[in-house]
Amino acid sequence: MENLELMRLIDDAYYRDHPTAGVLHVQGMLRLQGYHVNVKRVRRLMRLMNLHAIYPKPCLSKGGVPSYIHPYLLRGLAIDKPNQVWSTDISYIPMNGEFMYLYAVMDVYSRYVPGWCLSNTLSAINACELMEECIRWHGKPEIVNSDQGVQYTGHRWQSLLQGRGIQISRDGRGRCKDNIWIERFWRTIKQEYNYRNPTGVSASGRYRGVYPLLQPRTATPEPASPAPGACLWHRRGGVKETSDRSRTFPPKNSE
Repeated sequence: MENLELMRLIDDAYYRDHPTAGVLHVQGMLRLQGYHVNVKRVRRLMRLMNLHAIYPKPCLSKGGVPSYIHPYLLRGLAIDKPNQVWSTDISYIPMNGEFMYLYAVMDVYSRYVPGWCLSNTLSAINACELMEECIRWHGKPEIVNSDQGVQYTGHRWQSLLQGRGIQISRDGRGRCKDNIWIERFWRTIKQEYNYRNPTGVSASGRYRGVYPLLQPRTATPEPASPAPGACLWHRRGGVKETSDRSRTFPPKNSE
């Protein structure tokens, strides 16, 4: 009979008002009511009632749907031509006391950025539209590598790449170096064209700094080679031409 009384007190008096209380907390509250019970008994009764303190569990992220899980394909891969591997990611950029999201796609071999966009929303739609435009202007890559963000694990992103026969590669959990090329690009953007500029600079003025990245860089295989963008050819009407086309999506819900 005493156990039923204790269970009623735990349920009515404590867990309705103190859902974060653990076993030790509940034991202390029971003792204040004159019930001198040990920890083992409180734990047993709480298990019997299927009561658990509400708190963040050790693992906050669970594995996704098996069909959306993809391995990291770049380990040990010799990347020796353009359009072999593209790397894509999203980063936030401080701007006028707030921030916006910068989406970018990079060709790993040439370090060329075939497309980027700014938005005030973190959305899979933006990521997919940017990738579609890059493919339309520069052809499709063999592999696209991204992190495990929800923008890159949804059905829309999967269908976009798999429908074009593009292999999907994903960083390992907590392995930012798996996508080191575009992480280095974020460093360049933020250190050279963001943190050195005042916060009042407009978006268009600040991100003109992106375009010098399309010039020859020491990371390319031949230092004397033309701009990395020349490695990516775009065919229209049978004539070869290069494109340094970039796109900025207008912020959503703005005039």
